[in-house]
Formats: sequence, structure tokens, C-alpha cells
Amino acid sequence: MTGFQSKRYWLVGASDGLGAALAQKLSRAGAEVIVSARSEGKLAALVAELPGKASFQTVDVTDAESVKAAAETVGQIDGIVYLAGVYWPFGARDWNAEQATAMADVNFTGLMRVMGQVVPGMVDRDSGHIVITSSLTGFRGLPGSIGYTASKAATMSLAECMYADLRKTGVRVQVVNPGFIRTQLTEKNNFRMPFIMTPEEAAQQVIEHMGTDRFKKSFPWLFSTLFRISQFLPDWLYFRIFS
Repeated sequence: MTGFQSKRYWLVGASDGLGAALAQKLSRAGAEVIVSARSEGKLAALVAELPGKASFQTVDVTDAESVKAAAETVGQIDGIVYLAGVYWPFGARDWNAEQATAMADVNFTGLMRVMGQVVPGMVDRDSGHIVITSSLTGFRGLPGSIGYTASKAATMSLAECMYADLRKTGVRVQVVNPGFIRTQLTEKNNFRMPFIMTPEEAAQQVIEHMGTDRFKKSFPWLFSTLFRISQFLPDWLYFRIFS
């Protein structure tokens, strides 16, 4: 179990939605919270609402120099949660090259840039807590989800690689795979979203997982079971069902 009292947590991608809700919960749990995103106004407003010690640092995760400068300014941390993500729904027949690349760059490559600045220091100290936000979509390819599903599969794979390398060290790696969360991203969807959660409900699932020693958490449970079972279906059956 992990206590958050007096620990410094850097939340990247926390100006609204799940990130902002998690910042509230970590702050109430006694952690010092540093929130980052591109929008200074949203970050400043969030910090003003947090009950505990808090600050913000703007960062553009698509820019290596911005990430490096932000990490240096934030300084030594006990934990980091990567939540940055963008999303546009479209399939291969309606390929949007700019949006597809942006999803890969923010959702996955941005994660790599941030980890590159944070992980070496944690390894040197043999201490740290890394939480990566993936998605239920990352378990297997889905129709109408070019860019997003692939980027989330990549984040899930990276988390698994890091956990394999660091599980017997003092650096703890976790991944969370949420289903639908009611945010400005899911407002773009024009289909029914089963078991959709509020950001506060999802943040509660995340902080509860962060307080455990378990590696992976997929939620909500019933919806996530469908995705996890899909990994074991033969291709002909899987694509017949999910298409």
C-alpha cells in the first residue's frame, strides 16, 4: 500500500477531466501536486481550487525541449501520472493524417518524452512511482479508431515493458485502463458509450489502484471483462463481433 502524505506527484495532462479530478483526490490525500498541460489559465484555476500544497508547470509533450525544461523546473518527485491525450474518432476509410499523427505524438510519444526525463532519476535513487494511463481500447484493434486505439496499445505495452524491467526495484510501475469517461474528448462520439463514468468516478478508481501493489487495473469491471476476453478470441470471431 502507498501513502500519499507529503509525497510530490507530477500529473501531466491535468488541466481538466480525469487529470483534474485525480489532482483533487491526491491533494485531499495529503500529496503535494504539480499539474501540467499546455493551458496556463486552466492550470492556474485548478491549483487555486486544490486544498493542499500545489503548483503548476506548463508543458507541451510534443516538444522535447518543453518537456526537458518542465522536468527540470518541477525537480525531484516521488511519483508521476501521465494522463495527456487527444482523440478524434475516424476509421481507415476517412483517414486524417494530421489528427492520426497528433494522437500518436501526444498519447504515446509524449509519454516516451516525459518518461525519458523522469525514469533515469528514479532508477538512480531506486525510488519512485509511475502511473501510466492507457485505455480499454488498447487490448485489441477496434473499428473507427485509427490513431487512438493504436496509441493506447502502445502505452499499455510500454507500461508492461517498464514493469518487467523495474518490478524488483524500488521504482513502482502501474497502468490504468479506463473505459468511457465523460470529458470533452468523448463528447466527440456519436455512438452509445456503455458504462460511461464521470471524471470523479474514474479518478476514484485510479487513486485506489495507486494505493495498492498491483500492476494493472482495467475498469469498469464488467465492461473491461469484455475487452480482456476479446484477446483470446480467434480473429474471424473477434472481427465479426466487434465490427
